[in-house]
Formats: sequence, C-alpha cells, structure tokens
Amino acid sequence: MQHPFNSPSPTRTRSPSPPPIGHSSSSAIDTRDTSPSSRDSDPDSHRKDSTNDKNEGGFFQHITYPVSYTFSGLLRRLSADEAPTPLARALSANYNGTMSPSATFFDAPKRRLSPFQPPPLTPLTLVGYRESTPLASRLLEKALAEEIRLLVPPRVQLVDEWKLIYSLEQNGTSLGSLYSLSDEYRGKRGGFVLVVRDASQGVFGAYLSDPPQPHPHYYGTGECFLWSAFRLPSLPDLSSLPPPPSADTTHMQRSTTIATTTKKPSLTASASRSGTSTPDRIRFKAFPYTGENDYTIFCQQGFLSIGGGDGHYGLWLDNNLAKGISSPCPTFGNARLSDEGEKFGILGVELWYIGS
Repeated sequence: MQHPFNSPSPTRTRSPSPPPIGHSSSSAIDTRDTSPSSRDSDPDSHRKDSTNDKNEGGFFQHITYPVSYTFSGLLRRLSADEAPTPLARALSANYNGTMSPSATFFDAPKRRLSPFQPPPLTPLTLVGYRESTPLASRLLEKALAEEIRLLVPPRVQLVDEWKLIYSLEQNGTSLGSLYSLSDEYRGKRGGFVLVVRDASQGVFGAYLSDPPQPHPHYYGTGECFLWSAFRLPSLPDLSSLPPPPSADTTHMQRSTTIATTTKKPSLTASASRSGTSTPDRIRFKAFPYTGENDYTIFCQQGFLSIGGGDGHYGLWLDNNLAKGISSPCPTFGNARLSDEGEKFGILGVELWYIGS
C-alpha cells in the first residue's frame, strides 16, 4: 500500500504568459475573423460603413447641387422662352441621361383669343335737361356721348345713364355755381364730362377723373383726356338734281322745282359702329394723357384749367364762363380745341356725371 503522500500528483499544464506591454512579436496571431460572414454578423461594421457613405454622399451632394440646379434652370428657360432648338433638345436629352432625339420637351401654352366677345353696351340715356331748355341750347347729344363713352375707363363705361350736373343755360353764368353743384359728387368713384361750345358753334371739352373744385395744387389722374368734335364741309345732295340731257326721260315724271330741305345742324359722331359716315360729317378727336407731367386739373375761384406745361393750358375757362383759352400742352399733346384760335368766346358749358 502506498502512502497517500507518495502517490504521483496529476500533471499540470503551464499556460503561456502574455507578452509584456509594449513588446511586439511577429509570431503574434490575430484571432479576429475577417470573413464576410463575420462582418455581416457584426452590427458595428454596418454602422461604420453607413456613416462613411453618408459623409461621402453629403459632401458630393453639397458640391453638385448648385451645378445641377443652375443647369435645370437653364433648361427651363430655354424650353419656356424659346422654340425647341437642336441644341436645347440635345442638352435636355443629355441632362435626362438619354441622347434620344425624342426626348420630352416642355412647350409653353399658346394663348388664343377667346371666341366670346363682351356684350354690346346698353344705349345711353341723358337725364337732367329741363323741358323748357331749347334743343339748340343742349350741347351734348347721344351720338357724341357714345363716342366719348368708348374712351372712358371700363368701370364707368357700363353706366348707361349720364346725369347733367351743371348747365350754363339752366344754372347761370357762374363758375362758382359749377363748383357748388359738383361738390356733392366729391369722393365718388365716377367720372365727369365737361362740354364747351364756342362762338363758332364748335363743341369740345374734357373727361375728368375728379370733380372740378378749387384746390391749391394740380390733381387728377391719367384717366383724364381732352376731346373735340368739329363739322366737316357737307357734300351737296345730288339725289334731287334733274337728270342730264343725254338721259332718256320719255316716261319720267319731272317736277318744275328742286326740293331742298334745311335742317338744324346737329352734332353727331363722325362714323357709326358699322363704319358708315353720318349725314352731318362730324369728326371726333381725342387727346389722351401723355405722362409728360402731372398737370391734369387745376382749379381756382377765378378760373378752371385742364392740362398745362410750358406756360400753356390745354383748356382754360374764366370765372364768368364767357372767355376761354386752348393751346397745345405737354400733358395731353393736344391741338387747339377751338377753330377760333387760341382764345375763343363761350356760348355754352355743361358738366355731366357718369356713375352711380
């Protein structure tokens, strides 16, 4: 029997000691698994790769975005402003990644006139004349008013009733009366038509955006304009003349006298809407705002003036409405409104309101 202390002891294996710190050995073995399967199983490797991709993509996107934005804007300009050219088609195809000649190209829509026309305006109605006012003293006729209506702003073109505010025949020869009667229309969105008749039976006037009122400065807008209507020499009526001697008058009933009719001269427009001349042969002219200055309306207690510049008035009336002046002025680029010359006498004045 062996003594327990004399029995052989079990064999012990000595573990290799780690290399000292700072010591490198070529015999050191890297036990990390670099196979693709191991990288797929490592979540940290995916996180690092995605972080690198984001950094690289953001850097390149930051560099290329201004270039692509500018290039796409150039293509839009070429496609919208100009007709498709071979160069523009090539650029568009290259930008889209295809060089096919059938590359899509944006064409701006073509505008066409609408077949629907606005309805005709309702015929005008002039109100304000008294029954006792003679026809010869009424300055504004419907035919002339229709011509003026075509030039007024659209917001007042639809108004089919013009109201007489002041008439020299009905309200007396005073500029103060004209101011006081037009004062109640101050601030309203309407227009005013001034009509003047001179000593030679010529009729002219102005369209005003504001009522005539005494004011220390010029006022009014570019909607104002001057106008004139004058009568052309009438042609003789040849329908009542006897036939020439060479004509066959065997079965023709002849009269011994030539019937002639005299009618009161009336002021009508130079042409109807169909384009045919009216019997009275009246020519209408308008002088719109030129924009050279802002001297549209200037009124004082002693006078009323429309248009100015260079020391001249387009239309000027005195306080008694007995004398007037009309000269070419830069505001409207007008000619003299009266056939009498720069100075003229006044036979009638009217002021009409267009609005609600």
